[in-house]
Amino acid sequence: MGVRKAKTRDATVIYNLVNVQAAKGMLLPRSLSSIYEHIRDFWVFEEGGEVVGCAALQVVWEDLAEIRSLAVREDRQGEGIGKALVLACLREAKGLGIARVFSLTYAKDFFLKMGFREIDKTDLPQKIWTDCVNCVKFPTCDEVAVIIELAHVSPDLLEEGLKVGRG
Repeated sequence: MGVRKAKTRDATVIYNLVNVQAAKGMLLPRSLSSIYEHIRDFWVFEEGGEVVGCAALQVVWEDLAEIRSLAVREDRQGEGIGKALVLACLREAKGLGIARVFSLTYAKDFFLKMGFREIDKTDLPQKIWTDCVNCVKFPTCDEVAVIIELAHVSPDLLEEGLKVGRG
């Protein structure tokens, strides 16, 4: 099937995907209640009736959004599913009139390959003073901040994510 918006029935699968990666130190954990509260932010990658990846786009400010909770089941990594999810988030951000999308990540190279660039976290005061200040890792966060300007993203690249999945 591919990428689609998440439904409430996907919340427990999203919770498991995110928290398996969180247990390995790759993501910050999320509670099930947080996932339900933000279910409209999530995209999932479904194949054969099974959700194998997820990502959320959270609007932070008028012109700024964040990709959060990007997780792909381990046995499906490297197949383009993460890229398809990120592209879905970027398409949605563009449709909302968002100019810039960032992520705090341990997978810097993945995002750099997609056209993001590394920035200093202090360039994201809206994020730092809303979410980061309440995080257990604040102020010694070891995630890397990456950002992309949507005006510089090729429309062809945004459409590319629609064609991902097993043949």
